[in-house]
Amino acid sequence: MTSGGALSSLNILPLAFGSAMATLDAFMLSFIKYMTIDKSYVRYLFIPMIIYAIHPVLFYFSLKYETLTVMNLLTDLISDVIVTMIGLLVFKETIGPYKKAGVILSFISIVLMSMNDGV
Repeated sequence: MTSGGALSSLNILPLAFGSAMATLDAFMLSFIKYMTIDKSYVRYLFIPMIIYAIHPVLFYFSLKYETLTVMNLLTDLISDVIVTMIGLLVFKETIGPYKKAGVILSFISIVLMSMNDGV
């Protein structure tokens, strides 16, 4: 057994792919949200459509390193956290204590889903 603890058992490549896909998702959702605020930007709706076309390519390559189930959960959880942070910090949205607890649990889930459990 090797030393190094929990951090040494993190599976970095799936986490990196999930983060890349989640970042694309989060920024495009934010761009679309901004379009609802300033209607003059609606003419740029094609930009998120084109960028979202990259997502399946990244997902395809990510499946070489992790299962469909784990990659989907990682991508969704990371995206949810990033979109929540953008909503709170950029758009000044608010969430209550239960939703804050949910965000904290999402961080814990991301770490757990990124760990290499030998299966």
